Amino acid sequence: MTDVTLPLPGLRSILSALWRDQRVWLVSAVTLGALAVFDLPQAAVSAEFAGRTLLNTAPFLLLSIGIAAWAGATGADNLIAKTFTGSPLLMICLAALAGAVSPFCSCGVIPLIAALLAMGVPLSAVMAFWLASPIMDPSMFVLTAGVLGTEFAIAKTMAAIGLGLFGGLTVHMMSRGGALMDPLREGIGNGGCGGAKIRAPKPVVWRFWQDIDRRKKFGKTALTTTLFLAKWLALAFILESLMLAWIPADTVTAALGGDGLLPIVTATLVGVPAYLNGYAALPLVSGLIDQGMAPGAGMAFLVAGGVTSIPAAMAVWALAKPKVFALYLGLSLTGAFASGLMFQLWTVA
Repeated sequence: MTDVTLPLPGLRSILSALWRDQRVWLVSAVTLGALAVFDLPQAAVSAEFAGRTLLNTAPFLLLSIGIAAWAGATGADNLIAKTFTGSPLLMICLAALAGAVSPFCSCGVIPLIAALLAMGVPLSAVMAFWLASPIMDPSMFVLTAGVLGTEFAIAKTMAAIGLGLFGGLTVHMMSRGGALMDPLREGIGNGGCGGAKIRAPKPVVWRFWQDIDRRKKFGKTALTTTLFLAKWLALAFILESLMLAWIPADTVTAALGGDGLLPIVTATLVGVPAYLNGYAALPLVSGLIDQGMAPGAGMAFLVAGGVTSIPAAMAVWALAKPKVFALYLGLSLTGAFASGLMFQLWTVA
């Protein structure tokens, strides 16, 4: 009896540590395993979809990872922190503009967001960039103009900037009362250290590869960021593949058809679970508009879905504390509804 019970505490400790450190990978593995048992073809489709989507987003992810690692190894993060000092209102405006034209996807920008918050950059400016970034980028503008027209593409760009400004200003007002302190989860970053970097910046060493300690820091940061993104994005894309397989397009069409204010409200809410991705959603919205959906509802669907899509939302959840995540969703939905309503009024006028 003793031989059987003695290993159990050690086994529990191992399983507890495994769940704590690798729970995201475990959930992905269990999900695919369950699919393999009950629906083998879908398991293969989901695994292929996750791998292909990760591969397609790899250039943006690698660029973001490289920037984060390079900034840490060279000490250039001190310069980045310095550029985000000064007038909070100016920072919010610049961040919203930068987010609307940046080529980063909602997931690829996560390392940069984490670095900025860890350096003590105000959450208001970061939120402005965070909200605007996934809605529009140069390639998305071109594709949107080709599918939905130049007017729609310009309006979507204005919606991205407007949502960034709205979110940044809202967070700024809340932060003045002492709310939203330490927005990052434990282990992601430390605002105090970032504040020290701003107060006492160290010289930048551009040729970091000549210093062995800086080379090690570059490698460590790159590896840590890569593993962080890979585990969350793999799970997110598996879930997205299931959403595509199990939510018929006809269901979305039935929910978003019609005119008036209700379709904009519905599109804002439906955009969260039914959104495909930035590029795949454009043909769907174009078809819905051709079938009679109000243009404002299409705008609300694209804005809400872009900011709160599964990969984006899960990345925010992994990075920020629950209260910041809740605020992110609230600002996204409110801004998406406002964007759809204003675009509807513009097209009617």
